[in-house]
This record gives sequence, C-alpha cells and structure tokens, in this order.
Amino acid sequence: MDEGLQAISPPPLAGQAELFPPPFTGEGRVGASAPEDIHMFVEQQLIEKIGALGGKLHTGRSRNDQVVVDERLYVKSVGAQLVAGILALESALVTRAREQLDTIMPGYTHTQRAQPVLLAHHLLAYVEMLRRDGDRLHDAVGRADVSPLGAGALAGSGFPIDREALARDLGFATASANSLDAVADRDFILELISACSIVMIHLSRLCGEIVLWTSAEFSFASLPDSLASGSSMMPNKKNPCAAELVRAKSGRVAGDLMNLLMVLKGLPLAYNRDLQEDKEALFDAVDTTQACLEVTARLVEGIQFDQEKMRGAALAGYTLATEAADYLSRKGVPFRDAHRVVGQIVARAIKAHRGIEDLSLDELRQFSSLFDADVFDHLTLEGALRSRDVLGGTAPVRVREALANVKT
Repeated sequence: MDEGLQAISPPPLAGQAELFPPPFTGEGRVGASAPEDIHMFVEQQLIEKIGALGGKLHTGRSRNDQVVVDERLYVKSVGAQLVAGILALESALVTRAREQLDTIMPGYTHTQRAQPVLLAHHLLAYVEMLRRDGDRLHDAVGRADVSPLGAGALAGSGFPIDREALARDLGFATASANSLDAVADRDFILELISACSIVMIHLSRLCGEIVLWTSAEFSFASLPDSLASGSSMMPNKKNPCAAELVRAKSGRVAGDLMNLLMVLKGLPLAYNRDLQEDKEALFDAVDTTQACLEVTARLVEGIQFDQEKMRGAALAGYTLATEAADYLSRKGVPFRDAHRVVGQIVARAIKAHRGIEDLSLDELRQFSSLFDADVFDHLTLEGALRSRDVLGGTAPVRVREALANVKT
C-alpha cells in the first residue's frame, strides 16, 4: 500500500493476518531440502507427527484441485468482507445525506451547472451504485461456492470418495459437475475482480468529486487536516491526497482484471502453469478495494460542506431556466417552443447581467403572454426542487422517502 494511503488507513480487518500470511520460507522443513510448496509442507509435517500414515494424505487428490479449493474458500471469505466494507460506506453516505437534507447544490451535465438538486439526493446516488456493487459481489461469491475437491489433476479421482460430503464438510453448497472445468476454471476469480473493478470505478467517481468540491474554484467543501496533506514547498496548500489516491487506484484494480483475462485467453484445458498468475491479481484487487472502501468511508465521514457556497452556485448559471420552460409547457405550449422562448429570455438576462428570476413579470410577458404572477413560485430554488416530485426525483419529499426506505 502506498505510504500516503497507508497513513490514513484504519487497522486491518479482523482475520486479515490469517488471510494474508507471510510468504512460505521453508522454516520447519523436514530433512535436508525445503518442501516444494505448502501442500508438501503440510504432508511432511503430518508425517513427522504420525509417521508413514501421513503419506496417505494425498490419496485421491492433486495440487490442481487443492489449489482451487483454497482459492474458492478465499473468495467466499473476502467476498463477505468486501460486502461489509460496502455497507459501511453506504452507512456513512446515508448519515451525511440525513444531515444535509436542506442543502441545495447545482447538479451538473457536461460539468456545466444544469439544475438545482439536494446534496442528499446527490449522495444517495452513490448509495444506489454501491447497492448494485454489493449485489454483484454476492452473486460472485455464490458462484464460487462450489467444491472442486475430488476432481484430481483433471480426470477425477480414482478412489470412491463422496465428493458431496467433502463439499459439505468444507462449507460449500455443492460439488463441481465436471472435473476438467473444476481445475481449469478461474472465472469465479474473474468475476470477483470484475466486481471489485466496478466498486473502484464508483469510488473513483466519488473521490473525483471530492477533489473538485474541495478546490478553490468550487469551494463547496473542505477536508480536515487528518484527511489532507500539505505541500513540501507551498505553505498555502491543502491537498486532498487520500481522495486522489483512491481515484488513481481504480486503474490498478482494472489492471488486475485485464491481467487475468489475458492469462486465461486461449488457455487450453485443463491445468496449465499459467494459472499460477491468478493469485497476484486476486490478492492485489482484494487488498486494494478493501483499503479504498475504508478510506473513502473516512473521507465521507470527515468532509465538511459549505452550504452557503453550494446554494449560491445552485442559483448561478441560469439553472432555473428549465423551470420556466416547464411552466410554459404546463400552460399548453409545446416544449420545443417553450425551450426556444426561454432561451431568448436567458439571452436577454445574460446581456443585462441579471438572473431570469430577477426579471419582472412585464419583461417576461414580452416573450410570452402566458406568464402570470405564479411563475415566480417556480423561479426559486425551493420551487425548482418541489417540481421534481416523481419517484427518484430530487424533491425534498422524495428524498426523505428514499432515506426512509434505505437499508444499510
């Protein structure tokens, strides 16, 4: 983990030390030479304890099916941890959304101010993304819940073992249906890393917005000193380095996915030593995603929003123009015509250095006689928000409804 990210990362997850043991060094070896791998090490340790009977441990087994057993057990375990990390970030976002129910900000398209939205609505958009991420991870774990033990090297075991019983003993839902597929399959790892990649893309988008919001150009928010870094040269700087690192690490996890995709491409059945390369991609993707989920949750918990600055930006940029067009449409004007009329109004307001909400009723009627005094009920931030009263909209009543229904 990079030093900058490690500096603000919380302690390792419970049990993480067991999931990521130090590399095997050959200590405790039997005889003059170190065992070839962990499987031989376990067998030699058993022989040392109980004698020649320990040599029967490998009966009906191959390293090919044993390795995949280990990987599937690992995917099941870390999949559950990743889902827990997602739920923790969702909880942080929901908590902040509840705190910011009255905060209005500009919504953007093309990085241009478009229409006012509630900050709570914006934060809940990421909750929806994370919900889907959790579902994808849950599905990936479900498909990893298959025991390959008894598939042997590729053709199945030559001994009458009860593979279903073995699967149950190891906590798997079932046993694999095809021995070749069992030892050659790595798509359960691909699926987990793919899910991690999508998680990281969502974290990158959120952290990218944090970087923008905390810039002087936006000034929508600030980070506490514990979540920012100074400059070695410029004493005025307060850099959102944690958010930048999370944003950058999305490429690393996507790279892990591409790495394993290329390893598997065109690989003939069944086992090939190429598959040894699956572990580095798997471990790195999981480690990185876990750390970034934890850091992003801390960023969400610690960010401080400037409500006045956000409100001012929400009104600037003629963000109420759509409300004026909708007003005319409700009076029976085809929307394309209403759009053209309000475009002319905006052009007039820009030339006069005024907002359209600052124009008088007489000025508005120069463009359409359908404007009445009630138009000014719509040409406010609150009026614009209230008008978006549809399922999934940014109307305060809908956002409160969404918060009431959210489960974290």
